[in-house]
Amino acid sequence: MRRNVKIGAAVAVAGVLVAGAAFGAGSAIAGDSNKGDQAEVKNIIYLVGDGMGRTHVNAGRQRLYGAAGRLNMEKMPYLGSVATYAVEKGSDQPALVTDSASSATAWSSGVKTYNAALGVDSYEKRVETLMEQAKAAGFATGNVSTAEITDATPAGMFSHVLLRGCQGPVYSDAACLPKNADGTFEAKPEDQTLITPVAEQISRNNTADVIFGGGLARFEPDDEAALKANGYEVLGSFGDPALATQTAASQKVATKDDLLNFNAKKVIGLFNRGNLTVENAKAKLPEGAPQKAEPTLADMTQKAIGVLLENKGSKGFLLQVEGALIDKRSHANDAAQTLDEIAAFDDAVAVALEFARKDKHTLVIVTADHECAGFNIIEKGSFTNAEANGGPSNVDAGNTANNSVPSRDGKGNTKSATRSTGPINGSGSNDAGNFAPATFRTPDDAAGVTDGSKEASLWLTYLSGNHTGADVPIFVEGPRGDKFATTQDNTELYVKMHELLLH
Repeated sequence: MRRNVKIGAAVAVAGVLVAGAAFGAGSAIAGDSNKGDQAEVKNIIYLVGDGMGRTHVNAGRQRLYGAAGRLNMEKMPYLGSVATYAVEKGSDQPALVTDSASSATAWSSGVKTYNAALGVDSYEKRVETLMEQAKAAGFATGNVSTAEITDATPAGMFSHVLLRGCQGPVYSDAACLPKNADGTFEAKPEDQTLITPVAEQISRNNTADVIFGGGLARFEPDDEAALKANGYEVLGSFGDPALATQTAASQKVATKDDLLNFNAKKVIGLFNRGNLTVENAKAKLPEGAPQKAEPTLADMTQKAIGVLLENKGSKGFLLQVEGALIDKRSHANDAAQTLDEIAAFDDAVAVALEFARKDKHTLVIVTADHECAGFNIIEKGSFTNAEANGGPSNVDAGNTANNSVPSRDGKGNTKSATRSTGPINGSGSNDAGNFAPATFRTPDDAAGVTDGSKEASLWLTYLSGNHTGADVPIFVEGPRGDKFATTQDNTELYVKMHELLLH
């Protein structure tokens, strides 16, 4: 559980700790003995910090707990790494930087595919997902995200499309059909599912018993009718059947109160018409703002586990939980929002661990689909290449054979006054051309040190606004968790989970 530390009055509380409320007080998150590691795996909780690289974890720890602290995920006993590359379409040629769709397909189905593909291989052939297989074998299933539930990571477990943009509510060639080399659209496939919007698939395929997230605008009243016909309780409303196009006025998003008070074994709750609201922004809104009624990722995780426990019978359950906004705010290079989303994700990890440590037959896996934006911690008081007038020296005065070409003497490696006017969340925040680091206080800093000041000890930068090809960490606890304590490919995660759950 998160340590109660003061990190400055300006810092909003990023997440509400709910672990323990559902599963009983007094169960420790730290110091578990991990007895029963060879026990049977009956449940898997697979938590994805979208875009969360190793430095995201480090920065989250230092921000919340200081240099010597640990996040909940870092207290898990087994640590490994995961390679995330995709492949080029129609081949097995590696594409070193993945997107969320191809990565989700890798751990969901055990195959490499091209970027933007969901539930198909690189040759556009449908592949079964672990969640579909678990459901067919009699397991209860759940899918939770802070993104639109039709977005790539959650969609990878329970849909199949040629392009991830084919989310709905309506079909279009541009969103659903890949293009040929000459720019024309490919012929429509024989398997029409592959060009059926994800929202339509989710509403009819019965793959997940519990579905929580955002993306209400992707759904229509006929989707609600299909879900109800299949036994789902629909929280909120998908709209007015008399309207051709649904709006914010015609649809009703679900709320945290709806989440806490329903009683059903199959349920869908969509809490925003788009992605859920980032915790940093939500905390700053006035009381009564509709975003304040959204649940946290920890809230949704806790409720999903409770419902799945009622559903599982003698089998067990598979639950995927995504902290999606770590990635989306890293794309935006907003370190403050990124840090708070890491904290909120770690709160959901705490909920999963609280349950698993009582259950003894639950495997908890925490990892990422890819790293986003080249997030980095730099030395306090230093500057980035993006702020510099010129690059650093590449001349080795002690051995000229080590010199690089073209030669740089480093004399221009000074801080630019025009591109660096202070920390981007502090004195330089009004300059759109500012490339300076974002600075944050930590619990190790002296009293009075504030975010956005040069005195703050945590200095954070981004390399770009896109994904990188860096391996990502994996933290595991529970029966046979040692199988993941190695360097592995993301397709191996499917193989290992399938073996442990569906043996």
